[in-house]
Amino acid sequence: MPITPLQRADRMRGALWGMFIGDALAMPVHWYYNIAALWQDFGQIRDYQAPKASHPSSIMPLASTGKAGRGTQAGDIVGSVILKGKKQFWGLPNGHYHQGMQAGDNTLNLLCARVLLRSLIAQGQHAPADFLQAYVRFMTEPDQHNDTYAESYHRDFFANYAKGVAPEKCAGNEGHDTASIGGLVNIPMVVMASVKANDLAACNQAALTQQNLTHRSTELERHTLALSQLLFEIFNSPYPDNEQLASAAASQLGFPAAKVVAQVRANQKSDLDVIGGLLSPACYIDQSFPSVLYLATRYHDDFENALIANTNVGGDNCHRGAVLGAILGASLGLEAIPPRWIKGLTAHDAIHHEVEQFVAQFA
Repeated sequence: MPITPLQRADRMRGALWGMFIGDALAMPVHWYYNIAALWQDFGQIRDYQAPKASHPSSIMPLASTGKAGRGTQAGDIVGSVILKGKKQFWGLPNGHYHQGMQAGDNTLNLLCARVLLRSLIAQGQHAPADFLQAYVRFMTEPDQHNDTYAESYHRDFFANYAKGVAPEKCAGNEGHDTASIGGLVNIPMVVMASVKANDLAACNQAALTQQNLTHRSTELERHTLALSQLLFEIFNSPYPDNEQLASAAASQLGFPAAKVVAQVRANQKSDLDVIGGLLSPACYIDQSFPSVLYLATRYHDDFENALIANTNVGGDNCHRGAVLGAILGASLGLEAIPPRWIKGLTAHDAIHHEVEQFVAQFA
């Protein structure tokens, strides 16, 4: 425990850098479900790597290009409305979701998080209409990013947008994969932008307001509130006990993280026995957020090994990594993050500028 409590500014820096690092570290093995294949392709990932052209678990050819979920690729939301010029990557057998990206790049959801970050900075507060305008522009204008995949909620949103629906009403209705961990990656920033007032209700309302812009899901709302409360408690405690806070949040959601961590340690089990054993490594929020809280409990004082563990259990590790990075970055501060991971992000200079502007506004 540090002699003096961490300042809010340091926690914010830790949380923001942690989000982008957790995503970029996992990017080359995003949605790997065959751990043997992960090891064969990469070994244990400890630093940024570029993705392979081939992905052994890819189901991109089964994903609809006209709406959320699976379906045919006859639709043109992908290619004509969003991801312009990139539809051809969707039909490739075993094509990687993040085709052609480089080591240290962030995936689309974290690039959208930066859209929100810039909106918060420019407006000095959470401004939903401004974010939506910026999000639509970012997603529909060509050459704004280099990712090749957009998960279901983006496709649902822009299928509605293409019909002339107003942006504030474009979020799709709850479906098979609406309640996913990708829906939580914007939440830490709106909580941090509200936390100065020391009002949990205000933080929760900001989190739900942001959530409902892109996702309509009562199940996701429950987990959004759990993350908001956890981050609020971290930011408002001089010496947050991250192990206790994370395990308590997991217990409230019905997963006994402290008990599971104790069993893992006592029996020398692997994280794969938990994420991939007790819990699914997939995106679904009732499994993925407890997975994050398990890792935050087990590695409560070890940012580096937490993010490495998250990456190497596969599944939706990018979005889990972003949320985990925010939690541990907030509780442990900037000094806990390996400098090589900060410097190695492709967009390091731009992210640094945005982080410092955000901290100046909201700390």
